[in-house]
Amino acid sequence: MSSKRAPMAPPDLPGFTYVDVLGSGGFADVYLYEQALPKRRVAVKVLLTERMSSGSVSEFTAEANVMAMLSTHPAIVTIYQAGVARDGRPYLVMEYCPKPNLQVRYRREPFSIAESLRVGVQVAAAVETAHRAGVLHRDIKPANILVTEYNRPALTDFGIASTTSAAAESAGLSIPWSPPESFADVPRSDPQSDVYALAATVYTLLAGRSPFELPGQRNTAAELIQRIETMPLPPLGRADVPASLEHALGRAMAKSSVDRYDSAIAFARALQKVQIELSHSVTPIDILDDGIADDAVEDEDEGLTRVRGVVSISPQTTPAAGRTRPSAATTPSAARVPVAPPVYEPADSQTVIRASASPAAAETRRRAPVEVAAAVDETVARAPASVFTQPPVAPVPAPATTASATRSRRGLWIGLGAGGLVLLLAVVVGVSLPGLLGGGTQPTPVTSSDPQDPISAVVPEPEDVTGTVVTGGVAFTWTNPEPRDGDRYLVGVVTRPDEEPEFEPITATEATVPADPSGTTCIDVLLVRENGQSSDPVRGCVP
Repeated sequence: MSSKRAPMAPPDLPGFTYVDVLGSGGFADVYLYEQALPKRRVAVKVLLTERMSSGSVSEFTAEANVMAMLSTHPAIVTIYQAGVARDGRPYLVMEYCPKPNLQVRYRREPFSIAESLRVGVQVAAAVETAHRAGVLHRDIKPANILVTEYNRPALTDFGIASTTSAAAESAGLSIPWSPPESFADVPRSDPQSDVYALAATVYTLLAGRSPFELPGQRNTAAELIQRIETMPLPPLGRADVPASLEHALGRAMAKSSVDRYDSAIAFARALQKVQIELSHSVTPIDILDDGIADDAVEDEDEGLTRVRGVVSISPQTTPAAGRTRPSAATTPSAARVPVAPPVYEPADSQTVIRASASPAAAETRRRAPVEVAAAVDETVARAPASVFTQPPVAPVPAPATTASATRSRRGLWIGLGAGGLVLLLAVVVGVSLPGLLGGGTQPTPVTSSDPQDPISAVVPEPEDVTGTVVTGGVAFTWTNPEPRDGDRYLVGVVTRPDEEPEFEPITATEATVPADPSGTTCIDVLLVRENGQSSDPVRGCVP
């Protein structure tokens, strides 16, 4: 196990009070602060001192500009402001997303079909919005999708994003979710590369592992790259996954980018069709487009796509600016080229260096993987690409968008409405007159129920988590506020307040754990329903 870097001391920021450490990465630390006015909790991302070269600062500024341009989207983390601390470290003030990110959640257990589809559509809308603004994300993975207080996914970490005009430039990547073209001698990125990573993320939520991570086998960086380049996409192995969803993921993750969906919105609509097939509530596609009027406009797919204008803010100010089109001054043109970090555990999400390639270097293979216990999430030197072509997949027909189709549809609804009114009058007359005249019997009324949302309400948290010191440790108990058949619990002993504990599944509402040598023993408890949905963790401590 590699040792984690200790976070640096939090900077002194006027108007903000430091609360806690949220996380540490290879390029920045993230802290929890409380803003004085308006009073709220915020996440502050601070660039590390040793990373403060002219290039890293410019890339950090580019990330601020990208997120400011896109952060009004409901599935992208909002940035409030940016600046430089008194000690010279650049920082971003962002929306605080308190719930566990998708990487933490899928490692507990796989997602349900309904939630995976919902998240896939919402994040695809965010990716489509970025693409329409001329920005590629290039590092879509579960760890970069946070969860807001309202249980909505929020895409973050645009640190290695680039403009579509700079798509061929070299950049870092996270191996398990990267497409085959990322490992070519001359790597490239395009919108279809983001579509691949997005589909790989949805696959991961369903499978509980990255797409080419094989349980019980070696999952080093070199083996993952070789499988990504050559191996067909393994089936999910879930009986509840329909063939249409397997097909959509397979097409989005085709080896050749030309065989994939040509846009993120096309992939989102494929997921919507699966929702319709399964009688699920259909998740709308929210898209920000700079080329339309300020008022909300519905797309021509029965309201399943909502289009709005882009709002951009300057990273040096509080949100104030209006709608704007990306320009050379606000859109980053240079890709991030990070420094290689040490070997890490699978829970980390790091990006390391990949040098740019020249045609003369096309014959050089530079793979230097380090073997780890599970699939790694890191970047290695580029490997030569192999070209593998799959049979073309029949394109999914897009919904009609012409004015004539719209008029025809509206005329159809008017005709149906008029016909329905006539039918209603006929039924009323046919039912009422015989009753009044004493002849005939009243028909049995037909009742119907409203369609049900397959995604149930938020799972309640365990209550009354208390502990008692006993021989051999501390005995904790708790209560289930809404017991259901199949309920179980995840219990983890807290060893460090800034790290998530290792959880163990149990069915009882009690557990005895060893006493902590520090004098205070704490556990986190989650309630897990039979369908796999879980509550937020509740912590209990005994001094």
